[in-house]
Amino acid sequence: MAMKEDREFQEFRELMSAPDTFSDAFSARTVLMALFVGLVMAPASQYMSLVAGLHIGGAAKWVTVILYVEICRRAFIKIRRPEIFVLFYMCGAALGVTGHDLLWKQFLVQSEQFQRLGLTEFIPVWFAPSDPEVLSARSFFMRPWLIPVALGALMSLINRIDNFGLGYLIFRLTADVERLPFPMAPVGAMGMTALADAADEKESWRLRVFSMGAAGGLAFGFVYMAIPVITGAVLAEPIQIIPIPFVDLTRYSESYLPAMPMLVSFDLSAVVMGMVMPFMAMVGSLVGLLFTMVFNPVLQRQGILSGWSEGLGGIQTIQVNTLDFYFSFGIGLSFAVAAIGFLHLRSKFKERRRELDAAGRPDIDWKRLFAPPAGRGDISIWLALFIYVASTLIFIFTAHVLVNHLSGPLLGRPFPLWLLFFYGFVYTPVISYVSARMEGVVGQQLGLPMVREATFILSGYKGAAIWFAPIPLRNEANQVLEFRTMELIGTKFTFLIKSELVLYPLGIIGSLVFAQFIWAMGPVPSEVFPYAHEFWELQAYQQGLMWTATLPGEQISPFREAFRWEFIASGFGLAVVAYGFLARFNLPVFLVYGVIRGLDQSVPQRILPTVIGAFIGRFGCRKWFGDRWPKYRVVFAAGFSAGMGLMALLGMGFVFMTKSVVTLPY
Repeated sequence: MAMKEDREFQEFRELMSAPDTFSDAFSARTVLMALFVGLVMAPASQYMSLVAGLHIGGAAKWVTVILYVEICRRAFIKIRRPEIFVLFYMCGAALGVTGHDLLWKQFLVQSEQFQRLGLTEFIPVWFAPSDPEVLSARSFFMRPWLIPVALGALMSLINRIDNFGLGYLIFRLTADVERLPFPMAPVGAMGMTALADAADEKESWRLRVFSMGAAGGLAFGFVYMAIPVITGAVLAEPIQIIPIPFVDLTRYSESYLPAMPMLVSFDLSAVVMGMVMPFMAMVGSLVGLLFTMVFNPVLQRQGILSGWSEGLGGIQTIQVNTLDFYFSFGIGLSFAVAAIGFLHLRSKFKERRRELDAAGRPDIDWKRLFAPPAGRGDISIWLALFIYVASTLIFIFTAHVLVNHLSGPLLGRPFPLWLLFFYGFVYTPVISYVSARMEGVVGQQLGLPMVREATFILSGYKGAAIWFAPIPLRNEANQVLEFRTMELIGTKFTFLIKSELVLYPLGIIGSLVFAQFIWAMGPVPSEVFPYAHEFWELQAYQQGLMWTATLPGEQISPFREAFRWEFIASGFGLAVVAYGFLARFNLPVFLVYGVIRGLDQSVPQRILPTVIGAFIGRFGCRKWFGDRWPKYRVVFAAGFSAGMGLMALLGMGFVFMTKSVVTLPY
């Protein structure tokens, strides 16, 4: 019996064993493909997010990898497994090369909602300049933007160096010393290696399915993205055959569904995404949406949603409902999600520990901490410790100086230095180790909500600079999982150093150039960027509500008005009761997370199309394709997103050409 349990414990570690030899697989081919993503797909993804709220990050990686595999097949080049991982990693890092942070910063200092909340005057100059003359120039290549850009570059550098810091230390503890199985690492690794193995096949189904999805994405993207963008560049008003990003039907439904935002999106990519997402989660979203349609009118009649009135429209309805009820209710939901996840993890963890105790747990050999496998590309454990301590101290010192010395006169107590040390040297390593250990045993991570917000508010600090400062508060469990995946595929860890030498300058220069190109096209947000125009003010309002908690003054702040313990308790209790009900009848837990998604009012316009996609996938495509559908749907969705991304790139290229034409005065 003990041998049986011991074999069960080793099942995931033996599902895919680390190879005897390791290779960094860093070559000119992988660099070129990463540059393709960084210089072509990344700006298209950024532009799509502003215009339609779409993101093609995962799809762009699939595009690049499949293109790479097919080129190598036709060139009779054998692909090694480490090459696929290197390509995935570098493409993912290159997709981070966007100017979203800079564009968001210039928006916040001009946000109407931030002005109404009283936050604008407390935004520090090291975050973004607030001079109207500087902002009206719409250029990041000005002296007042030097400090915000340089600060972002410094923090990006420290984050990249820290890849070999705390995350690496915890990986050595959990994977090498404790020998935890990390059940999700083989899943990700085998998915990547399947692409490399497919390169030896004479005929690849992936290319066919991907091409079908790409054709659909190109067709829909031309109508949905390209036509409005191109016509908007040459006409006074763009031609929108399909409304972007949604149709607001609230004024037509408010007489019988008061205080209920009725936003309908006709974005076909949401339908495709619904085919990929867990079916029961989508059903739960529909249940949550229907519950809200009944719940909101009741709350309005009871006087809880008192800020709503007829004629507000969908976005304003969400905004006033957030202040009246959903801000606190959403906090309760987030605590419930954390509690449910913790209980679920705890039960699985205890079950696994009983199995290990019954099997006779292997003794921990601490010598493995200082003797890693040969050829894996490990660094000294002491160097990793130095990187962690040094990077954390830089974060602490930077935050302390920025908040307490470079943000104008203090309006009360300075932000406590000891709390910054607590973040960096107590909370971060503890939560990272516990979460990584959970990942190593049961394949799920642990997260605690509202830690950052609660400590800021309870610290006694008055002002707003702390919300904009770089804080050493993070969870390194994902980095640990990435190291384990690299080990299984046979990729040397030293490849990270080579890749960062290429990706870091690309990220700094690319983010600045992309942001400047987009900002030069028009104010962000504006009618030129429909999604940002509709949602950014709402997002600023929802974010700023929490930030007003630390503003000076004794008057009733928006945060104190929105923060209601009884509403927090109602959100927590409703989610826990729903979980208990589903657990009692052995129903899928995904339903709970879906219901919570439908209750929080955050994405009402996308719930219905994703539910439609889920039903099409479950009762249509699964019947047509059988057991092949779970594999087909991911590749098809990636192709569809890639096709839409290419159409966005076409439209963006046309706009750039028209904006670069110089009009002569004769």
